[in-house]
Amino acid sequence: MNVYVMHFNEVDRTNLPEVGGKGANLGEMSRAGFPIPPGFCITTSGYRDFIAESHEMGELLDLLDRLKPGQPDEISRLGKRIRDHLLAVPIPRKIKSSIIDAWKMVGEEHSYAVRSSATAEDLPTASFAGQQETYLNVKGADQLLQAVQKCWSSLFTDRAIIYRIKNGFDHRSVYLSVVVQQMVFPEVSGLMFTADPVTGHRNIISIDASFGLGEALVSGIVSADSYKVRRGQIIKKQIAEKKKAVYPTAEGGTEIRELAPELQNKQALSDDKILELAQIGQRIEDHYCSKLGVEQLSENGIERCPEQDIERSPEQDIEWCPEQDIEWCLVGDRFYILQSRPITSLYPVPEVYDNKFHVFLSIAHMQMMTDAMRPMGVSIFQGMLPYGKDPGLSPNSVMVEAGGRLFFDVTPFLHNKLLRRFFIWRTRILDELMGDALEKILTSETFQQEIEANQGTMKQVFEFFKPVLPLYLKGIPVIINNLFFLDPSGIIERATTPVEPVIYKHEHYIMQASGTERIIRVRESMGKLLDEIITSMMYVPLPFIVLPMASSLTRRWLGEDLDIDMLSKSPPGNVTGEMGLMIGDLAETARKYPEVVDYLEKAKDNTFYQGFSEVKGGDVFRAELDRFMELYGMRCPGEIDISNTRWREAPTMLVPSIINHMKSNSPGEHRNHFREGRKEAQEAVQKLLEHISNVPAGSLKARIMSRLLSIYRNSIGLREFPKYIIIRFFGIYRQAILAEARVLHQRGILEREEDVFYLYLDELISLLENRFSEDSRHLIDSRKRAYELYKKMTPPRVMTSEGEVITGVRSDVEAPKGALIGTPVSAGVAEGYVKVVLKPEEAKLNKGDILVAPFTDPGWTPLFYSAQALVVEIGGMMTHGSVIAREYGIPAVVGIENVTKILKDGQYVRVDGTRGFVQVLE
Repeated sequence: MNVYVMHFNEVDRTNLPEVGGKGANLGEMSRAGFPIPPGFCITTSGYRDFIAESHEMGELLDLLDRLKPGQPDEISRLGKRIRDHLLAVPIPRKIKSSIIDAWKMVGEEHSYAVRSSATAEDLPTASFAGQQETYLNVKGADQLLQAVQKCWSSLFTDRAIIYRIKNGFDHRSVYLSVVVQQMVFPEVSGLMFTADPVTGHRNIISIDASFGLGEALVSGIVSADSYKVRRGQIIKKQIAEKKKAVYPTAEGGTEIRELAPELQNKQALSDDKILELAQIGQRIEDHYCSKLGVEQLSENGIERCPEQDIERSPEQDIEWCPEQDIEWCLVGDRFYILQSRPITSLYPVPEVYDNKFHVFLSIAHMQMMTDAMRPMGVSIFQGMLPYGKDPGLSPNSVMVEAGGRLFFDVTPFLHNKLLRRFFIWRTRILDELMGDALEKILTSETFQQEIEANQGTMKQVFEFFKPVLPLYLKGIPVIINNLFFLDPSGIIERATTPVEPVIYKHEHYIMQASGTERIIRVRESMGKLLDEIITSMMYVPLPFIVLPMASSLTRRWLGEDLDIDMLSKSPPGNVTGEMGLMIGDLAETARKYPEVVDYLEKAKDNTFYQGFSEVKGGDVFRAELDRFMELYGMRCPGEIDISNTRWREAPTMLVPSIINHMKSNSPGEHRNHFREGRKEAQEAVQKLLEHISNVPAGSLKARIMSRLLSIYRNSIGLREFPKYIIIRFFGIYRQAILAEARVLHQRGILEREEDVFYLYLDELISLLENRFSEDSRHLIDSRKRAYELYKKMTPPRVMTSEGEVITGVRSDVEAPKGALIGTPVSAGVAEGYVKVVLKPEEAKLNKGDILVAPFTDPGWTPLFYSAQALVVEIGGMMTHGSVIAREYGIPAVVGIENVTKILKDGQYVRVDGTRGFVQVLE
């Protein structure tokens, strides 16, 4: 027999399937002794049995399954039809009598709040807040039953339907419980967050308060006071003008009333009550910490509950997290808690290994790939860099994981005055907003306290660099010899030639093994990777050493600025630029054979290569494609994550770039464009040298400048080379890991080969050795749910160990009113139609379009030939998109947050890459 009613004292967090998120939270807190007004939950069994009374719901839900978020009119019509239908369905007698009996037990003389509580509600993965209805001051049996039936039907409000569609929830899998809670009639009510919901600061409790019922505040009818509490002290108060409040009416329901003038500007909560309420909030959060099995830290340490490592702890229920969003009210002198749910908007905090204050920079922004990474991708990237650990081993105390992204702990660089100035300057070049955020941290009270204990120490910095100091010392002669002694024209060959034997050696070493030994060799290779390629990496600083020298000398000798953009066009030795040229060559070949083009537009990955044998010219195109894949097949968008599918595995990802190139460029245009850029750069160098020759001691000065610019031109293209080599190693590692995953899949241990990427590398080794303690499928399912959650999160550029997200601001830019301000990284002005591209494999650019993207890495390069200008959300002067834009000679502006949401396809805009703004034109 189904149970239709459960009282709060019968409910805890384990009853979520029966009473939904809101009901489970109220029962949990009630049993824990928090001041919760009494009440009961009408279980999801009641909802299901009520729905079963309808003979039409199956058909109506089938119709609902066919709708998309972009069909608001259809959703509205069908939603109203379902709601009207459910309000007409009679409540079964057994359900009705269970509700009335529970109501009488709590007290029929009281008024009640009747709230919906969905089974997918108030979770870290989805809040569902405000999607269903709430009814206040409900009196009597008739009003109660009507309110319950309205709550059930509110599962199909327009906003609830759209929310479920957008977040991938099946309409049939979300059930509704109804919470019936005795009303209290407060003088003051509001919301409390046990972490700052705006900044994410875990040690700040944020309280909003206003007079009357809290419904006015939740629904946005009135303004509220705002109080901030940290470590038992009020650190901020903002008193709002409160003109209205919501109060109950005698006959049931609520009404909005004007507040008396003396209350409108009065502080709603006294200071003592603010601190008392904050203590209650902290106790509620502590309760959920203890439920998660988390040991609280001492008062001298970090005061928050540590973040849960969702991926590494599948036994933890990811539907619960400690930081709480709490509804409260004050009746007389006593606080009541009306609701508490996890805060769903907080970005996870990287784990630290002490109780000190730490600062983290987003590696995702540095690497131009802000998508969430799977665990295998995280462990490979961590294992490759020896900072903070022994090479090839984990965990890593310097490169830490949070929310499926990696962050650098840069705290040691900020403790020393000289180092932090240099470090912030370099960071600004990489990303202006990131650099400004670091400046803000330096002035914070917490950092000032921290720095007093660490001022001037170099120990942490030395420990940071200790693993790589021998590598850098090994590379210093490379820099010296190339700056002063060796012929600059041989730089590219000297940098690239030694790498090929190294790659072959590692590939042979890994692939000749199998099973556990093969993956152990992958781990060994990761640990040695930097040592193997350090010589080639040491060519990368050369242009950044000689360019400031050349710029300074040009200003001193000629009184003018060096034209860096012109000098950077079409440099030799850029593997990413050469990759783009080869894609252009593929397009040129395809253009000659219409049947090849037709085949490309309908080809499938699983038969992609074989299909060329059946079309005219296919063998010619296939031969050229094979050459491309040999050089670049291990690349893809988001290539720093080894779990992302590579071009050689899914070659159809390249097809849009090939087709776009054919449509956007005339025959030979891409090669001509490159040659023209090289010619312009050479002419600019020659013109500059001629001018210098005419100044006193011009012959000597021209020789000096000639060498500097020759070094620059022959080394600037090598900036992309180390990453290219690393990605080639990643290609080897990926093949090895998938080979072992295939065996595990055949043994029935992995459901799919690709599931291996939800394991960390050490876990894969344990699995192959049959000593993995967890049920692998349960673990992988948990990781998949976490990954889906992380994909929806936006990683911060800069955050602290207290969870605070620090947002930088941009320097003043002269721009037209209403323009979008960013960082100028490639000079020039261009106008064109916006094309927002979120995934390069789905792009359809026309010649002259303005490419607007969240970020770009080498996997995006094929699109650059079709773009008139580039606009991206993240980046700086030396990030990938900026460098390639300068080489291609197209204007570029980076660092415009949310630009992919602000700009729309088809808008006509002006991109000013000289001053750094984007202007929407009529």
